[in-house]
Amino acid sequence: MSDAPYYVHPTAIVEDHASVGVGTKVWHHCHVRSGASIGSNCVLGKNVYVDADVNIGDRVKLQNNVSVYVGVHIADDVFVGPAATFTNDRVPRAFNDHWKVVETWVERGASIGANATIVCGHRLGEYSMVAAGATVTRDVAPHELVGGTPSRGIGWVCRCGALVSREHNAPTDLRCGSCRDAEGAP
Repeated sequence: MSDAPYYVHPTAIVEDHASVGVGTKVWHHCHVRSGASIGSNCVLGKNVYVDADVNIGDRVKLQNNVSVYVGVHIADDVFVGPAATFTNDRVPRAFNDHWKVVETWVERGASIGANATIVCGHRLGEYSMVAAGATVTRDVAPHELVGGTPSRGIGWVCRCGALVSREHNAPTDLRCGSCRDAEGAP
């Protein structure tokens, strides 16, 4: 039994010079590359890959079969569903020796559904939600719910994830009734 302040399954690989935060769990067949930084209290499900020099915030959940490549930035409290895919090259060719990393940002509290694809070069705003199977080809506004291929706005969600509106434009109050009641606001 290890005295480390985090858990790494015996089949997982955490390379030297990678950083893993307190309370984080790295499960079966994960690979965390050198220079990667994983925050505190994260969960990396089976077969997760975190590329070199990637920074992942605190309390992030990467479900099974997620790969986070260099150029992808994940903030605190993000959920990434099973087999969601990130890209980091706009013009992929096997023979291109001079390709450029195109960065993607996933902001605090965003959620990405299972099997969604996030095309590089976009920002997923705070508490946004990407539906399962969606293909994101544009920025996603804070609290926006997107779905489809290519993705399009289909609503607005509360910080807790509850649907607030199906209107095209964001409502002035992005809290659901339960969250409004819990905060004691009118």
